[in-house]
Amino acid sequence: MRTAIAALSVIYALASDAAADLHFAGVPIKPGMTVRAEVPLNASEKSYASDATRNVPDTAAAVIAIPQNFDARKTWPVLVVFSTSDSNRLNRDDLVQFYRNAALSQGWVILAGDGRDRPPNDTHGWRAAMTLAALDALYNSFPSSRDWPIALAGFSGGAKRASVLMPVMYLKRCRICGLYLSGVNQDVLSVAYRKSRIGADFRKIPIFISSGINDTIAPTEIARKVAAEIRQAGFRSVRFETFTGGHAVKNDHTVEALRWFQQGL
Repeated sequence: MRTAIAALSVIYALASDAAADLHFAGVPIKPGMTVRAEVPLNASEKSYASDATRNVPDTAAAVIAIPQNFDARKTWPVLVVFSTSDSNRLNRDDLVQFYRNAALSQGWVILAGDGRDRPPNDTHGWRAAMTLAALDALYNSFPSSRDWPIALAGFSGGAKRASVLMPVMYLKRCRICGLYLSGVNQDVLSVAYRKSRIGADFRKIPIFISSGINDTIAPTEIARKVAAEIRQAGFRSVRFETFTGGHAVKNDHTVEALRWFQQGL
């Protein structure tokens, strides 16, 4: 009996240690919690951001949420979010509005990087810089996270942004496990792939495209054409799914996409 009690005490202590004293970039965080931290930009990231402004900031704003059973010693999939530039939206806005609940329910960490303030020009370089700085903060906060799989998600203009920046993150040796596109009306992934001169392994990454049948901004027939063009570019795993609705992110499709991405891990 004493041996059993001692063993349970050790298990309890280990579980407590896993969740205790968690910090993201110096900010305390608990499982199920969403926090924002100011994180530094390195020289390479500042170079990316310089296409948006001459006054490149020293820091980015990184927002992260971690699932209820988070243990930093284990492997966790990470969903990195990109928003459109329309209506002055930031990546962190979409993290909260569109993806957080679905990602946490499936045991995913969810992450977004932005400037502390909006830039004069919201460029791909700016978004790349801020996102990479947020990833650096993840890696520095949880060292084992350098090997965690990463999926990208974007809605509308954010889908284009995610498609453009996926090759950038791949070349930065991120372990990309999926791309989730909603409300997309143009194939920029194939163009970004060709311009990046990446090897054929990049085309193994699964692509999930979600389209509302009443979407007037990204009509289903256009979204279906995007999927066909991506397949024609050599991408081997492309799913195209529709739902009853308009220009929106379908929560059920987000869950389905994340589960699908996990199957390949």
